[in-house]
Amino acid sequence: MESLITFLGTHIEMVYVLILSILVGVEVISKVPTVLHTPLMSGANAIHGVVLIGAIVVMGSVSPDNTLAMILGFIAVVLGTLNVVGGFVVTDRMLEMFRSSDKRS
Repeated sequence: MESLITFLGTHIEMVYVLILSILVGVEVISKVPTVLHTPLMSGANAIHGVVLIGAIVVMGSVSPDNTLAMILGFIAVVLGTLNVVGGFVVTDRMLEMFRSSDKRS
């Protein structure tokens, strides 16, 4: 517990940036009109793909004897993959609603 308090004390600026980015993100997302939801979701999926590649690279650089880091990295890769695939599935279903009924097959 002391190491956590020490880390937060030495990196308090990062904590402020994290809190402010969360608040700004919530405010921006709540103001998005419905028409822009599908393009924004597609862009977010592309960004999550980059994050997924970063997680794979970081997991590959961890020493093999660090089991906790390997487990957390594996969980991050699995959840990131589910997020990207699920986002593209939802985007495809949303775009399907805008196609005419004779083109659906």
